[in-house]
Amino acid sequence: MNHPLSSSSPATRRTVVSAVVVTLAAAGVLLFALGSRAADEKSTAAARPVLTVTAATPQQLQLAQRLSANGSIAAWQEASVGSEASGLKLTEVRVNVGDRVRRGQVLAVFSPLTVQAEVGQARASVMEAEANAAEAAANAQRARALEPSGALSASQINQYLTAEKTAQARVEAAKATLAAQQLRLDYTQVRSPDDGVISARSATVGAVVGAGTELFRLIRQGRIEWRAEVTSAELGRIAPGTAATVTSAGGAQLQGRVRMVAPTVDPQTRLALVYVDLPPLGTGRAGAPGAALPGMFARGEFALGATPAMTVPQQAVVVRDGFSYVFRVGDDSRVSQLKVATGRLEGDRIEITSGLDAQARVVTQGAGFLNNGDLVRVTTAPAGSAATPAPAASAPARQ
Repeated sequence: MNHPLSSSSPATRRTVVSAVVVTLAAAGVLLFALGSRAADEKSTAAARPVLTVTAATPQQLQLAQRLSANGSIAAWQEASVGSEASGLKLTEVRVNVGDRVRRGQVLAVFSPLTVQAEVGQARASVMEAEANAAEAAANAQRARALEPSGALSASQINQYLTAEKTAQARVEAAKATLAAQQLRLDYTQVRSPDDGVISARSATVGAVVGAGTELFRLIRQGRIEWRAEVTSAELGRIAPGTAATVTSAGGAQLQGRVRMVAPTVDPQTRLALVYVDLPPLGTGRAGAPGAALPGMFARGEFALGATPAMTVPQQAVVVRDGFSYVFRVGDDSRVSQLKVATGRLEGDRIEITSGLDAQARVVTQGAGFLNNGDLVRVTTAPAGSAATPAPAASAPARQ
C-alpha cells in the first residue's frame, strides 16, 4: 500500500516538512529555556549561606599558670608512744584508733601495786638514812666541841666527821632510790606526748610488756601533708609558700601551701618531693569521712601566677580526627578551616598557642556545623548571649 505522502502533490509535502521543522525548533527553544532556568536556580542555591553564625576576634586574657603533679598524703609526723616500765601488767586501755587526744592525757594504765610497794620501801630507807645521818651529825658536833680540850685524839675526831658525811651521802642515795621508784610509779600511766590523733594501737589489756614496747602511734597535732612528686626540670618553678589545690582519691579538694622543697632528687626516678601542708584532720572538708587520710593517693596543681594568653570561646574550637580547628571568616563571608594548638582552660575560654592570627575573625557559635569554604551569614551576638544559631531555612546544614 502506498504512503499517503507518496501520492500527494509537491506543495503538500513542502507544507508538512515545514510544519515539522517549526515544531522541532519550538521544542529546542523550550528545552534551552528550561535548562537555563535550572542552572540559574542551582547557582542561586549555591550562593546562599549555609548557616547563620556569630564571629569575633580572639581576646587577650591573663590566665593562671598551673603545674600538675601526683603524690601521696601522709602524716606530718608520727610519734611512737611506748612503755617505759618493764614487767608490769597492762590493766586499762582508754583510747582507740581515730581518737583525738591532748598532751598529757592518759592513754593506758599498768598495774601499780608492785611499784607502790617498792616506793614504800624506798621511802622507809630514806627515813632510816636520815635517822642515821642525824646521829652521825650529833656525834660530829660533840667531837668538834671537844677538839680544843684534847679529850679526843685527832684520829677519833676525824672518824666522827667522816661518819657524818657518809651518813649524809646515804640519805642522798636513799632519796635518789625513792625518786626512781616514784618515777616508775608515774610510768604506770602512759600519757600522750602531744596533741594529735591515734593512728595505730597495739596495747592489749592483760599483756605484760617490756620497756620500749610500742603501744600506740600518734599523728602529731593531726597535721597531714601532700608529698608531691615533681620532675627535676620543673622543681625550680616551685618555692615555699606556693599555693596548691589537692584533689584526693575521694574527690575532695583541699587548699594547701608548700612548706618545703626536698633538697635532693632521687637519682633513679629523677623526681623530687615537695611537701604541701594540708588542713589538719577533723577540720573543714579534710575532716569529712574518707576526704583525705594518710596513705591516700592524690593529684594536685601548683598555682604559678598568671601570664597573658590569646583566647577564644571553647565552642569556637572543633575537634576532628584528633586535631583542633577554628573557622576564620573571610571578607567574602566564606570560612576557612585553620588547624590550631590549644593550651590552658579558664572558664568558658581556651588558649590558642599557635595557628591563629590575633586579628582574625573566627566563628564563635555554629562552628561544629561548618566545612572549609562554606558561605555563612555573620551576626553579632549580644554580650553573654548563649543563643544557638539555626541553619538557614533555604538550605539544610551540612555535616
